[in-house]
Amino acid sequence: MRRRDIFRVALAGAAGLLGLRQVKAAVAEERQKVAYHLSDLDKVGFVLGNIKNHYEGTGGKVDIVLVVHGPALAAFKSKSASAAISSRFSGLVRDGLAPHACANTMQGMDVALTDLLDGFHAAATGGVVKLAELQRQGYAYLRP
Repeated sequence: MRRRDIFRVALAGAAGLLGLRQVKAAVAEERQKVAYHLSDLDKVGFVLGNIKNHYEGTGGKVDIVLVVHGPALAAFKSKSASAAISSRFSGLVRDGLAPHACANTMQGMDVALTDLLDGFHAAATGGVVKLAELQRQGYAYLRP
């Protein structure tokens, strides 16, 4: 094999490696999938702020599910939610947030899905079960 041929083979190999790097970069640009876990009433505002920052930090290239159970669910009752929480929450739902309320907590608090702010879905099998399902589907788990 002549030197020129060796050089061409080396260039072809380098181009192949570059192609692999481009494929890896494309994979890295896929949408993130994140599940936020919220049960503490005193962290509602903080978590909603984190979610807003998450959307902004990724340029909206993220699928976020919020799973709410326990005392935190009280903050999302449509009749008693603060204007700040209600406004922030509805903006996040417009951004694509998929909020889920634990059916066990709803039953324990005697709250129907219609009693919550618009956008909630019921986590019929429970909040913690929903979180485990999301993790199995490749969602990153965050509990701020």
